[in-house]
Amino acid sequence: MNTRSFLLRGTAGIAGGLLLLGVAGTAFADEQQGADDVDVNVQIAPLTGGGALSMTVASDATALTENGSTSVVRQFTGTLPTVTVTDTRDAADIPAGAGWYVLGTASDFTSSTGDTIGAENLGWAPNLIDGGDSGLVAEGDVVDTAIDGGPDGVGLVDQELLAITNDSAGVAEEGSWTANAALTLKTPTTVDAGDYSSTLTLSLFE
Repeated sequence: MNTRSFLLRGTAGIAGGLLLLGVAGTAFADEQQGADDVDVNVQIAPLTGGGALSMTVASDATALTENGSTSVVRQFTGTLPTVTVTDTRDAADIPAGAGWYVLGTASDFTSSTGDTIGAENLGWAPNLIDGGDSGLVAEGDVVDTAIDGGPDGVGLVDQELLAITNDSAGVAEEGSWTANAALTLKTPTTVDAGDYSSTLTLSLFE
């Protein structure tokens, strides 16, 4: 908290109290000559186009454990907590041609001693748990790690697709959809030992 700001607010409160006391003293000294009431009215119309598109994640953390390492590559795997997209809007309120999608971007892994593992070493395989009955929601493509190489070996460096629909209105009545992803971190065997952490940011767009 800003101490100076807190003190200034405290001073203003004391001054206001003193002012109110002065007004009250003056009122008691005079004889009231009249009084009128004023009704204050407001009409609040019901909301139109209610509902919203939103996203929740089942947990704010997950852990990777070593699994499938070889003599040349160390591998660590885990699972992205379940991501739920919910749409409570009426289909008629959704703009024509609108579609939503969830993207993921990871930061570099850093250790308490300052060592780093680049985000390009973290890949995922999206998995649609419940895509609804319409078939209009799809999971994203597998993103390999830089160590895997190839055109998909870019890691989660920059906004990779977890799930998507090109027809928000067409799937709106289904209400919600869930997805997760298998996470894979690959490093050289020369990686420095330590406890590393990365932040994987998930974003919902329409």
